[in-house]
Amino acid sequence: MALGYVGVLTVRVEMPWVASLKEKRALVRPVVERLKVRYPLTVARLDGLDAHDWEVIGVATISNDYAWVEETLRMAADYIAREGPYRVTDEHTEITPLGADDED
Repeated sequence: MALGYVGVLTVRVEMPWVASLKEKRALVRPVVERLKVRYPLTVARLDGLDAHDWEVIGVATISNDYAWVEETLRMAADYIAREGPYRVTDEHTEITPLGADDED
């Protein structure tokens, strides 16, 4: 049995109509900041920082309850999709067990 679980969500968002990095940041940054406040997550802008029309947002959480990790990441994915003026084009969730209880 695992001691806990680490969950990681990556979401690629695209905004082909955006013409500058400043404009993209103004769309993505508020969603990232609100996500950090609303849920017990670590959130970061991971990739596409120099691209003006796409970005990858990463989200991570840890718990001893697999279902809680799964549900929290699902709520985060739904929030990202719902709150931003962009299109979600890719989403990937990975939940990894940590250690194991040694029951001798």
